[in-house]
Amino acid sequence: MPYFVYILYSKKFDTFYKGQTKDLFERIRRHNSGLEKSTKRYTPWELLWYTEKSSRSEAMTLERKLKNLSKERLKKFIKKYS
Repeated sequence: MPYFVYILYSKKFDTFYKGQTKDLFERIRRHNSGLEKSTKRYTPWELLWYTEKSSRSEAMTLERKLKNLSKERLKKFIKKYS
């Protein structure tokens, strides 16, 4: 079963969230309905980018790399790979 690595954006707060999951659309629904404590205050979220990985370890590695990017480098990454 594939895993997804994704980047969400909160226009209201100009902030990004990076994560990984098995069920992308259920996860986004949870973020936007306030069920995720860490992202609740930044709703609504918009899906900017995602990719599929074949294993959880691959997804976690990419997620970690994305979380270490500065806001500017993250914007460049999204622009390049969208």
